[in-house]
Order: sequence, then structure tokens, then C-alpha cells
Amino acid sequence: MTRRILIVANPHRPETLEAAVLARAELEQRGIEVCSDNRDGPIDAVMVFGGDGTMLRAAREAHGTGAPLLGVNMGHVGFLAELERGDVAHAVNCIARGEFEVEDRRTLEVVVRQPDGTVQSGWALNEAAIERSELLRTLDVAVEVDGHPLSSFGCDGVVISTATGSTAHAFSGGGPVVWPDVEALLLVPLAAHALFARPLVVGPRSLFAVEVLERSPAEGLVVLDGAETIAVARGGRIEVRLGTERVRLARTSDAPFTERLVRKFGLDTKGWRGANRARKE
Repeated sequence: MTRRILIVANPHRPETLEAAVLARAELEQRGIEVCSDNRDGPIDAVMVFGGDGTMLRAAREAHGTGAPLLGVNMGHVGFLAELERGDVAHAVNCIARGEFEVEDRRTLEVVVRQPDGTVQSGWALNEAAIERSELLRTLDVAVEVDGHPLSSFGCDGVVISTATGSTAHAFSGGGPVVWPDVEALLLVPLAAHALFARPLVVGPRSLFAVEVLERSPAEGLVVLDGAETIAVARGGRIEVRLGTERVRLARTSDAPFTERLVRKFGLDTKGWRGANRARKE
């Protein structure tokens, strides 16, 4: 039985706040404590009302607790959320009774090494986006894989993502969709000025490094899940690998990722026959 729930809602949308109030009242009626932050003691689970941005914020709120996140999508695509806006009552029942499975998602471990020797670190569930500090200038970078240089080019930026993040910023940059159970690390150059600047997919033990070249017109800026930023000077280096910590997502359905992909993107599957149907004919 779940005893303490953290509720995180998008504060800028009235419908998410209304849903959060409704969920809080229902949970408290069942004798379950509800909180709006995790500073006052351990939490058993997190209910999230909003889109993927709110889910990412909730993941940071719950970081280190091991509590699973159950999302109710009140936004547009909402890949990280399990349920849709009409499922609030169902979400309350599932979270109160503990009737859900848990998917562990890999995270990114990010280390930024500045030319003056300063070292900064951070983490992300979706991606580390290496952007230019000035929009009217390009970012010149060199890309390294497992300690070996691969290519250098000017670009608008570089996105390094987990499989979870493959449907987010990396996807909009032309990267592949990677199934969430694949422990892969992706690198997607953005508007690169080079013949060889294609998306890359490497295994779980690999390390990507991106160096901001001394000749770069702009300095760099690392953005972690759109929530945390680290400035990178010319001559700086960003190292990204899969982290040991994982984010736990609650799932109330065993529907495969393919169905989620079709539903979220509204993909056309008309004309599909299926193997069983084809064999019968």
C-alpha cells in the first residue's frame, strides 16, 4: 500500500492544477499523505500532471528517492506519461493500490571540463544539448568516441541523448527512434556544416566527448533536459556517458512501445494485415 505521494503539476496550465487538486483530495480520502516536495521525508511514488517537460521536472524533484513516476499527459505528445487527461481517476486507483509495473530508464552522466581546469557535472534523463551561446554565430566542435577523434565541424549544436530522449530533441534533429529497452547512447548534430555529420548510436559502455574548438565563433552552453545549463568556454570539453542512476517510470499497461509510438505521433497504419491474418488467407 502506498503511504506518501508527491504530486507535481504544470503550474502554468489551469487544467493540470485542477487535476492535481482532484487527485490530492481522492488520495487523502483514502488516508494517503500527499506532498508538493520531497524535503519532509521519503516518498513512495510521484504523480505528474502535465507534458514531458513536467515529467522531466518531476524526475529531478524525485532524484535519489527511487520513487516511480506515474504521468498523466495534459500536454501534446507526452511520451513519458503513461496515461491521458481522462484517466485521472484510474491513475489515483493505480497509484493508491500500487497496481503498476516499473520501467527503469537509463540516464546521462555529464562532465564539463573547462580550459582553466574547472570541472562541473550534471545528469539528464532525455538529453544533454550542446548549444551555441550566441544565436547569430556557429559553434565549432570536435567529436570524440571512446577516446578517438571522429570529426570536427561547425554547427548549431549537438544533442546527446538516451534511448528515452530519442523521441525528444534528438528526434527533431533527425535522429532515430530507439526503443526504450535498448541501452544506447545517441549523438545527433544540428545543422552541421560537414559531409560526415550523421547521427551516431553507440553501446552502453561508450563515451562521447565534444570539444568546443578554440576557433569557434561562439562559446558553448550545455542544457540538461531543458532545466539546467552549464556554460562551456572555447577549449572546453563535454564528456557524456550512460549513468549508473536510473529513473523509474510507472506503467499501468503492458502495451508495447510500438503502440505508444503510433498513438502519440498519430501514425497511419491503414492497410496493415498482420502475420496471423496473412497466414489464414
